[in-house]
Amino acid sequence: MGELLIQPFAAVRPRPELAARICAPPYDVVSTEEARRMASDNPLCFLRVSRPEIEFPPGTDPYRPEVYARGRARFEELLRTGALYREQRPAFYVYRLSTGGHTQIGLVAVASCAAYLRGDIRRHELTRPEKEEDRVRHIEALQAQTGPAYLIYQAQPALDEFLARRTEPPPEVDFVADDGVRHSTWTLGDEGGMARVSELFAAVRRLYIADGHHRTAAAARVFQQRGGTGGSSHFLAVLFPHDQLRILPYHRLVRDLNGLTPEAFLERLRSVGELGPGDGRPPRPHLVDVFVAGRWYRLQFRNVPDPAQDPLGSLDVSLLQERVLRPLLGVEDPRTSPRLEFVGGIHGPERLEGAVRRGQAACAFAMHPTRMEALLAIADRGEILPPKSTWFEPKLRDGLFCHLL
Repeated sequence: MGELLIQPFAAVRPRPELAARICAPPYDVVSTEEARRMASDNPLCFLRVSRPEIEFPPGTDPYRPEVYARGRARFEELLRTGALYREQRPAFYVYRLSTGGHTQIGLVAVASCAAYLRGDIRRHELTRPEKEEDRVRHIEALQAQTGPAYLIYQAQPALDEFLARRTEPPPEVDFVADDGVRHSTWTLGDEGGMARVSELFAAVRRLYIADGHHRTAAAARVFQQRGGTGGSSHFLAVLFPHDQLRILPYHRLVRDLNGLTPEAFLERLRSVGELGPGDGRPPRPHLVDVFVAGRWYRLQFRNVPDPAQDPLGSLDVSLLQERVLRPLLGVEDPRTSPRLEFVGGIHGPERLEGAVRRGQAACAFAMHPTRMEALLAIADRGEILPPKSTWFEPKLRDGLFCHLL
């Protein structure tokens, strides 16, 4: 069954000497303004393909047909000029990300849309219809998938050692992005190597989506619409072993205290758990640090469910939503509430504290990271995590690999 989950493909890739200029952050981790700024002095920047609205006047509806047409034109221009090129034969690829003391090595492949639809590639987030539709239109306009899904597999020592050995020769593409992350890639295209990957990967029975729920759902919709013709039967993915990944927390800002004074809010928090001094860095699960009225507090939840019996209910993000955000602050739906803002874990407590001190929020919640074991257990049960439960870092780069349909 393992061989049905992934297969090699003939990737579209950047010329090595241009990769640093072409490759860009994922389309959905930068705002339109940030994307516009990043691409402003770089005609090769891949954000012109993945976020083509940046080439139109501010305020332009990003879902207009001419916006997607511009993305296709920019993609075709990169191919026509040779800045991007297509490999002649199908292959797997190895992708290493390094930052500070952290390194992770992934396998680049295309994954089965049918496996996703039957539940062998598990999701842990709900998708938003408008964001999913946006990526469907983007795939259809370009006849390509231009950004990979970030998938997890249960670590397989033999496979992971094999991939690590393939990173010993000099990489074909190797650059340090402006955030300090080093991106290095190798082709794994020899018949023996590809057969060995397929053999070792046969032990993998299930994959999990870390990032890229909208990309994956959109690819599956295109697959269904096309009946699996051409390259639509599979979607672009990078697969990492679970024990190499780094999950950071996703913090919360709330605009107002739902009519409560800070003193009344703190008093209500004491009914939820033990409240003491904090520093914005909760050291373990079931502790959440709260910044309100100029001070950090640490909340320790009472009566936490057994994670083995209820992995979803015992998550810090679940406890915060069900015991604090909804009942005390009136945040009914964290997916849609305009009063709730999320801050990725690459930002420390200073960012949260600053937002409250500047009046952008009334209180901040600094979270401890969700554990990988909890994420996989919840996905295995077919359950959905609360929105913005995990921030995977470092991020993959768009433009390093594309999959033509």
